[in-house]
Amino acid sequence: MKNASLPLLLAAALFVGASGSCMAAGKDRPDIGKLEYESKCAVCHGHKGKGDGGVLDMLKKAPSDLTVLTKKNAGVFPFERVYAVIDGREFVLGHGSRDMPIWGNAYKSEGVTAAEYFFETHYDMEMFARARILALIDYLNRLQVK
Repeated sequence: MKNASLPLLLAAALFVGASGSCMAAGKDRPDIGKLEYESKCAVCHGHKGKGDGGVLDMLKKAPSDLTVLTKKNAGVFPFERVYAVIDGREFVLGHGSRDMPIWGNAYKSEGVTAAEYFFETHYDMEMFARARILALIDYLNRLQVK
């Protein structure tokens, strides 16, 4: 009897240990939206989204303060407009052409190299681009002042 329960106890211990490490790993997950913002937006809009990025002196038009989007939109985060600006459907004078590396098509073309690692499975570049845009929008929403 004792020998029969030992494998069960070992299996349970391994399961609990694995569950704990998976939960701990969830805390260490990178914030994709923040990474997108820091690599694509912070240079102009600043690390806190206030419009005070490092290239401010080189720009013809000052970047907008991204922390007040909700405030300027009657307390509602303007999701559709932000999405349209990021994916290139809505032209923003300060962003230059829609071919600028930050916007729309760049997300899809950057993803092409990632697709090399998934050649055996269906890889949807549109979905990859949308996921990155949504992560960025989520981060922008979290930057909003209360």
